[in-house]
Amino acid sequence: MPLKDSYTVPAAADMHVHLRDGAMAELVTPTIRPAGIDTVFVMPNLSPRPVVSVQEALDYKRRLQAIDPSVDYLMSLYLHKSITPEVIREAKRAGIAGVKAYPRGVTTNSEWGVVSFDEFADVLAAMEREGVVLNIHGEAPTSIADGVDLMNAESRFLPVLKGLSTKYPKLKIVLEHTTSADAVEAVKACDNVVATITAHHLSLLQDQWASDAHCFCKPSAKTPEDRKALLNAVVNSNGKFFLGTDSARKHPDFPILLSPTGFISSCLETNHARNVTAHNISAKKVEGSPAAGVFTQPYALGYVLSALEEGIERGDIKEEQVTEELLSGFFSNWAREFYGLEPAKQKVLLKKNGQKVAESLKSAEVEVVPYRAGQSTWSVEWQ
Repeated sequence: MPLKDSYTVPAAADMHVHLRDGAMAELVTPTIRPAGIDTVFVMPNLSPRPVVSVQEALDYKRRLQAIDPSVDYLMSLYLHKSITPEVIREAKRAGIAGVKAYPRGVTTNSEWGVVSFDEFADVLAAMEREGVVLNIHGEAPTSIADGVDLMNAESRFLPVLKGLSTKYPKLKIVLEHTTSADAVEAVKACDNVVATITAHHLSLLQDQWASDAHCFCKPSAKTPEDRKALLNAVVNSNGKFFLGTDSARKHPDFPILLSPTGFISSCLETNHARNVTAHNISAKKVEGSPAAGVFTQPYALGYVLSALEEGIERGDIKEEQVTEELLSGFFSNWAREFYGLEPAKQKVLLKKNGQKVAESLKSAEVEVVPYRAGQSTWSVEWQ
């Protein structure tokens, strides 16, 4: 077999999660630790409004801790016109881990996002001084007029990334959920930029999301060449790439739609109670416009190992490149070092084909379908 039957690694840090709020948070937050993860970086794009103040972030953290106090929740703010240098200084004192930037209109709940980073020059300079991380959803808004579509939106954003890296050379930047060979090379070329890679982008291709709504995400999975570049980024990372699952389930009322003008937008015409049914399965049943998001949280480490094994079988990477040292870095150590966190205090044992992916997870109010539902995956045992 290409991989060993088991690996022992430090407890993982998932540096990009969508836990939402209310009933959905109650359902998915308890799946973090069973996945072998003890630390998560929590995204701030809630609805009906994003997390834009330190107090909102701390209140959100308390709600998550009430669900599972054993997880370390790293909180973030949403880059918004209300964010000021003083807010950045307050965030630093409060232990906020980063500020997430969404180009306006590129994904769910991004209608409050950035049109031009020039408008945030003072804020970015303050983040650079304070050592607050900038986390970027790296896509240009889809536009027929500008020739930007699902497949090239990430590549078309890279000049902006490179410009930010040059203008703020001491700003710590994370390019989130990297999906393309172009993005991998851009990250490698920027000294102050690292990137997260999801579990599902290491295996998915465009063909799967085109035929299966549960495989559709933003940024979208791309070509075999892009997938190979991601796999090689993992095994040759040297700390530049680490796990960020972007595990997400979308609200049934907020599907991502391709409008007649070609722009990706969120259907957010009405306000709703705070994410009560966020990411519900019905969001994936919207005919012709399935919501973006792949649910990987409970099985993330197993999905990565399966993707690496499949990559070895295809010849994309080599068996000897997948070591416990590599897995320890990608799953845990490199992210903790970048964010200035303490090393994991516990380890987890991963066993091949030790469990089966559930067909769905549901409560009385919400239901989500995991990636590769019903298939065998690796089990996790805390040591």
